[in-house]
Amino acid sequence: MAKSAPSGPILITGSSSGIGRSSALALHAAGRTVYATARRLDSIKDLADQGIRTLALDVTDEESMTTAVAAIEAESGPIAVLINNAGYGLYGAVEQVPMDDIRRQFETNFFGLVRLTQLVLPGMRQARQGRILNVSSMGGRVTLPGGAFYHASKYAVEAFSDALRMEVAQFGIDVVLIEPGPVKTPWNDVAAGSMDGNGAAEASAGAAEASAGAAEASAGAADDPYAAYKKAVAGSFTTVQDGPLGRLASTADDIAEVIVKAVTAGTPRTRYLINAVAKSMLATRRLLPTRASDALLARQYGLPR
Repeated sequence: MAKSAPSGPILITGSSSGIGRSSALALHAAGRTVYATARRLDSIKDLADQGIRTLALDVTDEESMTTAVAAIEAESGPIAVLINNAGYGLYGAVEQVPMDDIRRQFETNFFGLVRLTQLVLPGMRQARQGRILNVSSMGGRVTLPGGAFYHASKYAVEAFSDALRMEVAQFGIDVVLIEPGPVKTPWNDVAAGSMDGNGAAEASAGAAEASAGAAEASAGAADDPYAAYKKAVAGSFTTVQDGPLGRLASTADDIAEVIVKAVTAGTPRTRYLINAVAKSMLATRRLLPTRASDALLARQYGLPR
């Protein structure tokens, strides 16, 4: 007997912009009951105006998460699909990034994802159906310069998802990893803004207006031993948005289209690696020895040697 996609409400985190917003709109257009969430309700008011159900949800706050899940279950029954999308990129030199910022990165990108998963699993188990989509990144499988803590958080999402998939298969629950390559979203501005050491707090609040130009200026400080390194990394974000690589980058709508497929498929793939750039980078990383791969990235980024 062919397996069918789980029916019931869909919870999406991080819906104020980018992939989360596009996914909420696409799934709503597909006729699904969608709960789009964000830290601030005013940031998703336009989604509510289009008939999408909205809730305030902060993935770094226990009460916020438990309240949101309880409200959905009371109104629409057990959550059928959880899309863990909330997240941001913290970039900077390892020596210089404050521990509070590192902890905030993991609270948003990993621990919030884990806790929400724990909260929806009882309902999914009882319903004997469910699907958990964790929006990871090609950055959960290959590491790029400057993003030690962002990549560490995404590698954690990958390992967690692989273990969870085997645990919950017995209950009819699928665990799916969404792994975008370069995407043209406000994520790039936030990540670039964090390079100056001041962008992390804004990033965790979803501040898309963080300035890449300010990051480059800060990276050029004469007394900063990592100035040249940070300038090269900050420049990479401009390349993604405006350079030749930008022509190969996906849009948020491209990723949302894949998410809809993963939600509605009878038997989804365990991983959806999206974008030719992502696929080529992972292939290169598999084929080359580590030092050769490092040297290639250093040349591509123009890193100081």
